[in-house]
Amino acid sequence: MSAKTIDATVSELPPNDPATWRNVPQSSVPIDPARVQALLDQEWERFAATTSGSAAQFARAAGSLPLGVPSSFQHWDPYPISIESAKGAWLQDVDGRPLLDLSMGFGAMLVGHLNPVVVAAVTTALETGTLFVTPSPSATQVAERFQRRFGLDLIRFTNSGTEATMYAVRTARAYTHRHAIVKIEGGYHGGYDALAVSVKPDVAVAGPEGFPTPVVPFDVEAGTVHVVPYNNLERLEEILSAHSDEIAAVVMEPVLENISIVLPDAGYLAGVRAACDAHGVLLVFDEVKTGLTAGYGGASQRLGVTPDLVCLAKSIGGGLPLAAFGGRAEVMAAVTDGRMPHFGTYNGNPLVMAAAAAVDEICTEEALAAAESVNEGALRAVDDLIVRHELPAHTVGFGVKGAITWSTTPVRTYRDYKRTDFGAAELSWLWGVNRGILTPPGLDEQWLVSLAHTAADMTLMVDAFDELAQALRA
Repeated sequence: MSAKTIDATVSELPPNDPATWRNVPQSSVPIDPARVQALLDQEWERFAATTSGSAAQFARAAGSLPLGVPSSFQHWDPYPISIESAKGAWLQDVDGRPLLDLSMGFGAMLVGHLNPVVVAAVTTALETGTLFVTPSPSATQVAERFQRRFGLDLIRFTNSGTEATMYAVRTARAYTHRHAIVKIEGGYHGGYDALAVSVKPDVAVAGPEGFPTPVVPFDVEAGTVHVVPYNNLERLEEILSAHSDEIAAVVMEPVLENISIVLPDAGYLAGVRAACDAHGVLLVFDEVKTGLTAGYGGASQRLGVTPDLVCLAKSIGGGLPLAAFGGRAEVMAAVTDGRMPHFGTYNGNPLVMAAAAAVDEICTEEALAAAESVNEGALRAVDDLIVRHELPAHTVGFGVKGAITWSTTPVRTYRDYKRTDFGAAELSWLWGVNRGILTPPGLDEQWLVSLAHTAADMTLMVDAFDELAQALRA
């Protein structure tokens, strides 16, 4: 397989669809760990020398915010970069440095920072009212837009991905009159207790690879949660066969995106759908991270597998706090008839509805396809560098997202992810940060091409990776 060939054998998609991309090179040469550590030491010194403003901001923030950050994922040692402003695909930090934003709020900024259409819509809403706490035509209009786009019978708005996944689980429980759920090992679904089990667990306490033991944090009251590996239909079938009378739903990301990007094997999602149907268990897709970043109608439509309920957030809100859950009318009837009461003061407020309508207007099939083309170009360019320098890495992509995975074999499960080279991943991330390329912290090395990114922007990332490859092989 050449560096520019999409491996369709591991995909739910045809080989000419750039939404799914997993390219594994034929050969590579191991990287000297001592070389990685020497470069890491060099890069951390460079980081400290160029981010004194962020260091000072962190020192101040630590006096009022635990870890010095509003959300724990934002923290890294010795301190995170503090951002002062943003526009389009670019950020500016408190040290005055421009940074190409390849995190983009994990998809929340899909249309770009301060997108003029979103800004205009929100400005108008600011002049007519931001919160009525009573029904408004704007909520109905956006609900109808999302009905059409995502193929949903009924939909309810919430304020965060955590709320969306929580209420989806509650709806499933109310509909089925069962309480247990099944989730994927390593998967993250927000802060709801029932879904906080086995989120990147320590493998030393997580049981056998094929039969994971649920790992429950001390502060979590989870209820009964069964944990299965991704891409393992056999284990899922065993769990459903043994416990179907108590299981309300299987909750999963159709594509795992909190451990870089992990794609479904051919036929896997269809198999999950069939297994749920056979055992009378609901299928809930968490599309908080995929959503519009996967394509016009989200990952479920693109991959051709329809869940009973879907959770949306991030990409649908244009940078404002918006999420939603919805699906089949029969299942959502649990909300309609009061079996699962759903409340929220800010749900569907006019400010975020204005932003959501603007996003729906902006994210046409043509606009998303153009962003995917830019992403595909970056993936191909990085593939060339991996092959040229014989690096033990490969690229993975889905929709407008891409990643460099430091492994010579595909990552199909959480345990595969834990066997990747985290030293090289940290170096790759930090190398980019020091050269004005900001990807998310956490060593997951996942980027997002927004509608505001250009091919020239992505060339900056590719060039930085080229410099890293040369440094690793020097």
